[in-house]
Amino acid sequence: MRYRYLARKALLALSVSFAASLALADVFPDRPITLVVPNPPGGLVDTSARLLSEPLTRVIGQPVVVDNKPGASGNTAYQYVAKAKPDGYTLLISYSGYHVGNPALMDKLPWDPVKDFSPVALLTVSTNVIAVHPSVPVNNLKEFIAYAKANPGKLNYASQGNGSVSHIGTEIFKQTTGIDMVHVPYKGSGPAVQDVLAGQVQVFITTPPSVMQHIQSGKLKGLAVTGKNRHPGMPNVPTTAEAGLASFQLESWVALYAPAGTPAPPAGRKTRRSAPAQPGTRPRWSRQSQTRFPPASCKSRTLCPGWPQTGAAHPGCRARRPDAPASRPARS
Repeated sequence: MRYRYLARKALLALSVSFAASLALADVFPDRPITLVVPNPPGGLVDTSARLLSEPLTRVIGQPVVVDNKPGASGNTAYQYVAKAKPDGYTLLISYSGYHVGNPALMDKLPWDPVKDFSPVALLTVSTNVIAVHPSVPVNNLKEFIAYAKANPGKLNYASQGNGSVSHIGTEIFKQTTGIDMVHVPYKGSGPAVQDVLAGQVQVFITTPPSVMQHIQSGKLKGLAVTGKNRHPGMPNVPTTAEAGLASFQLESWVALYAPAGTPAPPAGRKTRRSAPAQPGTRPRWSRQSQTRFPPASCKSRTLCPGWPQTGAAHPGCRARRPDAPASRPARS
């Protein structure tokens, strides 16, 4: 698996694309651009927005502001952007758990994942990590599964909210392993991590930025990462395959969307495929998250493993293939 990072040429292509497509010549942008985040500060989605905003501000010469609008399992932010003027000044930092999960789990959403948004760029595909509080008397994934089976319903697990990847992913983990845990939903990773650190809940399957420093310091135990490779910031934490559970893999994507009706960036494809490293961004991103971009062969013709357990299409594919199936069998 090849990993590439947010970078100067990708950001430059993005800004040039907006300027050209909106036909505003040298007047765009003439005011700040807002990145609306459906989560509170902290965690992969917020981190992705902030790592994008700083270099993009330098490239376009206008402030790029991160606006956190958590609530209603992401629906507050999605509805806000869906109703925004399609002029390129209000953009959505979209999260796979909301963009793919909410339409599948909720009726009568105030937004449509295909009709209300135009994809701009896939920013991140990240692994997850299975983290537990030190009070749980286990040292590896095999011991954890055995302990959970011996104590059904006694362990609580945190999620970023109903329908999030951490919620659905943990339910898949429960089904895969035959264990029983109680779900405790939160409004994002930040408050969830606080209760896991306090021992109010014992288990959290989430993206690395939320818990990596606590695993490194010993405040939490990292039992396994849910991707194909170990995380560079947690080299001693095995993959689920190495830990004996090859059938369970879980990844999350974060993508940039504009309101529907925003003129399509003519260099959009180049933006998604070009990502050489920008000085200072690559090491910061590497410390936070294991990141990759979809294969160039994907484009709009195939389904990508942005959410491997459900086979959800990555943003560009889903937007261009509204007839694409919502799921396919999980790959082991």
